Parts: sequence; structure tokens; C-alpha cells
Amino acid sequence: MSSVTTSTGRVPGIDAASDAPRTLAESLQDHGVLARVALLAGAIVFLFWNWFRSQHEHSWGNGDWSHAYMVPLISAYLLWQVRQEFDAARKSVFWPGLVPVLMGVWCHVFFTVGIPNHLGQGLSLILTVFGVALLLLGPAAMRSLFLPIGYLFFAITLPQQVMIRITFPLQQIAAEGAWVLLRMLGVQADLVGNTIHVLNTRTLVTTPLDVAQACSGMRMLIAFIALGTAVGLVASRMWWKRVALIALGVPVALGLNMIRVAVLGVLSLWDADLSQGEAHTFIGTVLLVPGFFIYMGVVWALNRAVPERQGAAA
Repeated sequence: MSSVTTSTGRVPGIDAASDAPRTLAESLQDHGVLARVALLAGAIVFLFWNWFRSQHEHSWGNGDWSHAYMVPLISAYLLWQVRQEFDAARKSVFWPGLVPVLMGVWCHVFFTVGIPNHLGQGLSLILTVFGVALLLLGPAAMRSLFLPIGYLFFAITLPQQVMIRITFPLQQIAAEGAWVLLRMLGVQADLVGNTIHVLNTRTLVTTPLDVAQACSGMRMLIAFIALGTAVGLVASRMWWKRVALIALGVPVALGLNMIRVAVLGVLSLWDADLSQGEAHTFIGTVLLVPGFFIYMGVVWALNRAVPERQGAAA
């Protein structure tokens, strides 16, 4: 018996799936797909609600972690960048994906009830999201989703013990670097521990510039590492360039912080109040702008030296 076909040549019940959205852009226009995504997102938010609330408390009004609100948007953009690879990947239900889902939920319970730990809860959330995507889309699609999901790590606040261990050497680097810059500019200054004593030769008044935890440069370091990772993933497909762009965020952040502290030392010669309070915060924020352009300039130079097309062909 010959099969019954429609005027378009499709076999009913067999080719019906071809009418479903195939690309990411088409899926975002499908109300059914959006409803399912919203349902899954709502379930994850409900399950990890305490972590989302805690992360909001860590990020709101905290310059070190205020970038956490932008991380999901950057992850979405990273996915949009690889949408062609994602569209071409075969998608199917992959039942072994239940393993990371269950592990993520179990770890969340453990780090909530057993040993409360904010970082552990955040990593559990990422593991759960990874497992859900693997379960519903399959391993082929995860090749495109791995980096966007992994980038969510930058939205998780590090434990205070880790912050303290990182902050102390950063304070020392900032103080020593700023002291060298001040002496190069001809400013009389002495370094005692993490405090720079700036001497005004006209009034013979010494202004102490304490490089405290707020001046350690942690905000710049975290911001530029997150920026370097995003730029590296978006601007290049060559692994060594990605590693270089990510690593570049560390010296750029450290150098800018030294300049910030040195600028505060110079300004203290005119008005000691400029080295603290709102002026201190304002100067640190302003220096992020040239730091961004310096970083993008290095990216441009690197791409000019090694064109991306040659690297991709190799």
C-alpha cells in the first residue's frame, strides 16, 4: 500500500516535526518553547530561592560584586554568538543528564542544611542548570552551551576567607607600586606597611594614605578577569588568545590600582580630604574607563598581529 502524502510531499505524522522551530531565533519566537523555558526557570528559581536572595544581598551596593547582575546577560550573549553551532547540533533527550541534575540538587541541600556555604550553593545551581540542559538537549548541543553556562561562575560571591587571603597581598602590591610612582613623580613619600605618608614640602604637613582593604584593587581585579573572560570567548576562537586575554585582566587591574592610589597621593597635596570618602570612590570608578580602553586596545593589537581568520584556518 502506498503511503498517503500531502500536497507538499510530506508524510503525515512523520514529517510533522519539521514544522517545529529549528533555530534559536525561531525558538525564541515560539510561545510554547518560551512557556516551557519560563516554567523550568521558575522551578530553578524556586528551588534556589535562598541562594538568589543571598547573592542579591552580597551584590547590591557592593562594588566588588555589583557586576553579578550583568553575568547572566553576558552568558546569554555568549550563547547568541554561537547560535549557528547550536542550531546545527542534533538535539535529543539524554537521560544520563539526570545524574548532574540530581547531584546539583543534592549538593544544594548539603550546602544549605549540612554545611552552609554560599559558594557551594552557587556551584550546585550551575551544576543543576548544566544537567537540565544536558537532559533536554543532549551532549551535541552542550558543546555550544558549556562556556555560556560556565561563565555564570563569575556571578557567585567568593567566601570571605578567600577574599581576605587575596586582598592582603593586593594591598601590599598597591602600596608598593603607588609609592614607586609617587617617588618617580618627585613626591616625597614614605612607605610604612600598607600606609603611604605623603609629605607636602610647602606646608610640611604629612598626609597618611592608608591602602586598606577597600583600596586593594579587588573590585578592579574581579571586574577585569570577568571582562577578559567575556572578551576572550567572544573575540577569539583560538585557545591561546583566549587564555592570554583572560590572564591580561590581572596585570591591567593591578596597574590601574597602583595609578589610582598614586593619583590619590598627588591630590592629597592640595586637599587631604580628596584621598578618602566619595572622592576616593569616584576616582576609582573613573579609572575603570581608561582601563577598559587599554584592555580593548591590547585586544585590537593582538588580533592585528595574529588575524583570527588565519588562526581559524590553522
